[in-house]
Amino acid sequence: MRTVPIPDWVKQITDEWVVAAGVGSGRLFRCVSRSGTVWGEGLTEKVVWHVVKEVAAKLGVPRLAPHDLRRSCARLCHTAGGEFEQIQVLLGHVSVQTTEKYLGCSDYTELSTTGSVLSPPNDHLDG
Repeated sequence: MRTVPIPDWVKQITDEWVVAAGVGSGRLFRCVSRSGTVWGEGLTEKVVWHVVKEVAAKLGVPRLAPHDLRRSCARLCHTAGGEFEQIQVLLGHVSVQTTEKYLGCSDYTELSTTGSVLSPPNDHLDG
């Protein structure tokens, strides 16, 4: 388990949903059958993959995968002024080279390095 910073607007919407859904403990996101019955311990990678593929197909983007969304988030955070170290923490990367690949740069010195964990890079993305 790891903690990932989220924008304030995402936290507010999630808190509202938790209250409306009556989630008092356990996993936040859960599988729900077509009849509305909650089952399982939480969402698996396979469920996330299925949801992304289904929504992408409806939007006319048939080749979209969850990892594409991850890369897009990293690049949007960088474009919005997110600092390299913040983006690296957000993505959970240990290797500087991995984050460089996500951002499409060859040397992290190209990027600003004065970030603050108190201002997560995805706080600068609009909801």
